[in-house]
Parts: sequence; C-alpha cells; structure tokens
Amino acid sequence: RLRVARLLLRGDVTLVLLTCTLIGCREDAKASAQKATDQAAWAEKQNVDDVAKVSTGLTAGAKEFLPLYANGGDPHADPQGVRATLFRARHDVPALNAAKTTFSVLIDTQGVGIRNDLEQDLMAGANLFAIFPTLKPPKDGFTMATGAFKPESSPAQNDRAQNDRTWVGVMPVKKQDGSVGGYYLTGYTFRQYAFQLQDALKQKMSDDMAKRHDNAKFPVFYLMLFDATGAYGPPMTPDVNESQVKDLDLVSKTATAPAQGVVNISDRDFGYAAIRLPSLGPEIGVVVLRSEI
Repeated sequence: RLRVARLLLRGDVTLVLLTCTLIGCREDAKASAQKATDQAAWAEKQNVDDVAKVSTGLTAGAKEFLPLYANGGDPHADPQGVRATLFRARHDVPALNAAKTTFSVLIDTQGVGIRNDLEQDLMAGANLFAIFPTLKPPKDGFTMATGAFKPESSPAQNDRAQNDRTWVGVMPVKKQDGSVGGYYLTGYTFRQYAFQLQDALKQKMSDDMAKRHDNAKFPVFYLMLFDATGAYGPPMTPDVNESQVKDLDLVSKTATAPAQGVVNISDRDFGYAAIRLPSLGPEIGVVVLRSEI
C-alpha cells in the first residue's frame, strides 16, 4: 500500500493500474482453476465410461473372428477377410460402435499384426508386443497397455505422430477348441483421445452456458493427457502449452489426489486442474487449462 501511495504521489497511475490488473488476472486464474477442477473430474468420469465401452465391446467383438480360425483356418492367409471382420465387429457391436477408439487390429499369438482397419495398413507385420512392452499375452479377459508406435507405423495421421503415445484395449480371440488364436486390439493415440474429450467438453460448456443464459465470453481452454513422458494435446495445441504442462510434473502432483494451480503461458495466466485416469492406466492423467476472457 505504501508503494502504491508513493507511485500515486509521483503520478505513475499507469503502473498502478497495471499492477492492479495483474493482481486481478491472478485472482481470475485461481477462479479458473476451480472451474477447471470440475471439468477435469468430468473428463475422468467420461474416461471410465469410454474404457468400459471398449472392454464390453471387445468381449463381444472377439467372437466375430471365430470363423477365420474354423477348420484350421489361418487369418494370415486372408487379410481381406480380417479387415472385413474388423469393420463388421465395429459396426455390429453397439459398445464398439460407440467407443472413441480410432483403429482396430488383429494380431497373432506372437504379437505380429495381421491386418488393421485403416485404409493404409502400417501395422501389418509389426510386433505389437514390442511396441507395448507391458502387454503380456493375455489368456483370458480384457487387458490394456500404452506404448509408442514408430512414425511409419503410427495410427496418427498428422505431423505430430512422432511425439505421441497410444493406448490399446486387448481381448484374446478363442478358437473352437478354447485355445487362443490371436488378439483383438482397438485403441487411440493420446492426442486423438484428448481431441475427442476436449471437443465433448467444449460442447458441454456451450450447452451449460446456454441453459444458464450466460452471455459471458467463452474462456480459452485446453485439455491434454499426461504421463511420465510428457503432455499430449490435440493436434492444434501450441507446443509451448505442452512444454509448460510437462514442466509442472503432474504425475508427482497427482500421486495422491487431484491437483490445481496457476501457470503463466505466453503472458496469459491459466488456471489448471489435473486428475489421474486410473481406468486408462497407471500414471496417466488429464489436465484442463482455463483462462477467462
């Protein structure tokens, strides 16, 4: 207060106003962090539902591949049949049809890709057990894992494919005798999933504002996934945002509870909130950055 009084006596009103504005922005950012906390919690609930759809869908979808193994059949000899089955399973199984995953693939018992459902198959011949080291060949039930595709075999069709992570859900495909014939995988990259969550959150925010007849300006906000390797936002997320979020060390901050705070990025104060996504895997989380306009 004494400093402000002296500045006023000197007539330096501009600096005083700037100081007050900065203080106000910081308080606004703290309020944004509170709002971001609710939004991060919403994203976590969405993830629980999303993973449940994948688990339920793979359980039903794996049965669609049984004809490919009938009478000693080898899916390696029928890649087009594999692709057709991948499409059919996605279309006919309601949970898979509703899931946010962006690719699916059938692999053999050694983890080698037979065929995926993308137009350009870059997974055929790739060893997915090597790409996803934590994915031990499951004999029964749903399993999930994260890993990083090499750029040339990545399902991410954008310039940032070299800097991304991929999550997959996996289900064994059983033959008529009950033995495992292969594995049915579906998944998405972190950036693809972050885009879908961010888009859904944007729609929710718009709907909520309309219900409240809220005419306030729409906030600047970003949603990213994070793990020990870094932060991963939708394709148009500024690199500086990801770099700053990575420096927050959110894996440590969210070890025992959700975290929130304020971070300055490119001269704008953002409130942030981060929460773990245990349904997606250990040490994986989501963070929401929010700044009011």
